Amino acid sequence: MNAAKPTMIEFRDVHKYYGDYHALRGITASIRAGEFFSLLGPSGCGKTTLLRTIAGFEGISSGVVLLDGKDMANVPANKRPTNMVFQSYAIFPHLSVEENVGFGLRRDPRSAREKAVAVAEALEMVGLKGYGKRAAHALSGGQRQRVALARALILKPKVLLLDEPLSALDKKMREQMQMELIRLQRQVGITFVLVTHDQEEALVMSDRIAVMFEGEITQLADPETLYRRPNSRKVADFIGTMNFVPAQITSEGGDVVEVDAQGFGKVTLKTEQCMGKTTPTGASVGFRPETLTILFDGQTAADRETMATVTEVVYYGDMTYYDVKLDGTDQPVRISMRNVFGRPVLDIGTRARVAWSPGALVLFR
Repeated sequence: MNAAKPTMIEFRDVHKYYGDYHALRGITASIRAGEFFSLLGPSGCGKTTLLRTIAGFEGISSGVVLLDGKDMANVPANKRPTNMVFQSYAIFPHLSVEENVGFGLRRDPRSAREKAVAVAEALEMVGLKGYGKRAAHALSGGQRQRVALARALILKPKVLLLDEPLSALDKKMREQMQMELIRLQRQVGITFVLVTHDQEEALVMSDRIAVMFEGEITQLADPETLYRRPNSRKVADFIGTMNFVPAQITSEGGDVVEVDAQGFGKVTLKTEQCMGKTTPTGASVGFRPETLTILFDGQTAADRETMATVTEVVYYGDMTYYDVKLDGTDQPVRISMRNVFGRPVLDIGTRARVAWSPGALVLFR
């Protein structure tokens, strides 16, 4: 669906220097109209700097930033079709909720009645109908975040920029607001650009994600591709949990690669499962914890089976995480198992049968 939509934001070889520090290194990417797009990476990778170049709060050293097809060079922040929700929300504590939301309409030529209607509509949009007269300092963290969203959206920007807006919330409220933001973005239909260091948050909320390291976009893809087919070991290690075992490439030809992977033996992989180039540390095979399955009594493997010893057990209620040492391996790997009714939780030291499929493996080289 998004593939047919026009480009809303485009970066062309964007560089940013702070003195000798090279913060953005040749960023070239595009963000589509109506897309929920995330910039994901560790602290200091350049994601917030890139977001601020869209808003006009940061100039660029070279390159081009376009919004809706227009070059933003020399266009000040207040003239750009964007608005931003900051990590701190920047709510004015001495103003009421409706005064905060309507703050950006002070110079709007509409009548007071029309502005009041716009404020009421914005509050209803974010689930705060009836909160207009409440003092801003009397709001919860989640409510303050909604006020900040309403204040940003009332100006009807083409792009809403979100700088880690959920980081101050507790886990339960953060998960709730993730769903609210997804609903809101679909409702208003404008481009949302989110900065986050939380991998799970980006996977849940985004149409596409740009993973950044050291001022560069390392991979830009949809969440499923990033999770299942990361293009480098660095991305794989950053997105979720990934197990790695040493592997040796024994042959290549056509559209397959033959490898000998520790704990799995000789495996034939398709070329789309093979990422990156040969590194000095040698090749490795990666796989997610949920792609291996511990077989219980009476179960048979759908594809392949190996033996392992349980070395650690971590119980989470709905899930149990096992560290197991596959026969023939040097280090344990992690397996996640859902705790369905009647399934026992294994003890440390238990010998277990483990089912796996070559299709779940990714080769990094």
